[in-house]
Amino acid sequence: MASVLINLATILSLTLPLLLIFSQPHAALWTETTEDEDGFYVLDKPLPNLRSRSRFLASVIKKGTHCDPVNDNICNGISANNGTSLLYCCKTHCRNVLGDRNNCGACGQKCKLGELCCTGTCINIAYSVDNCGKCDNKCSPGLKCQYGTCGYA
Repeated sequence: MASVLINLATILSLTLPLLLIFSQPHAALWTETTEDEDGFYVLDKPLPNLRSRSRFLASVIKKGTHCDPVNDNICNGISANNGTSLLYCCKTHCRNVLGDRNNCGACGQKCKLGELCCTGTCINIAYSVDNCGKCDNKCSPGLKCQYGTCGYA
């Protein structure tokens, strides 16, 4: 009977920390995030040569719009979303190089596991005081960023 209790205590002592780790909000470090929730880029200046029936349609580009870098490059360095997005034609689709993990800063530059693309730079959000857990999430003075949470331990 005593050996069963010792085995049970050992199993609980090994599994309980794992359960606590994965129940915390910082577990979002391993989840895939999208760069824009609504799926549209609102251009800072409407495209003058884009054929459109309305001004609204000329000032909006859908996320992932098809483009051709040689012949029909509609998203070559276009600023959008009040300067928070910078669109470039990466392969054959418009991408925000300021927030896309697969095209961070320039087309084809991928961020590593645990990193997010914050303003065109790959940042380890688990330990960055200025980008703790997500981009532009600053920790209060004196608090460290650990595991994507300010003042974790």
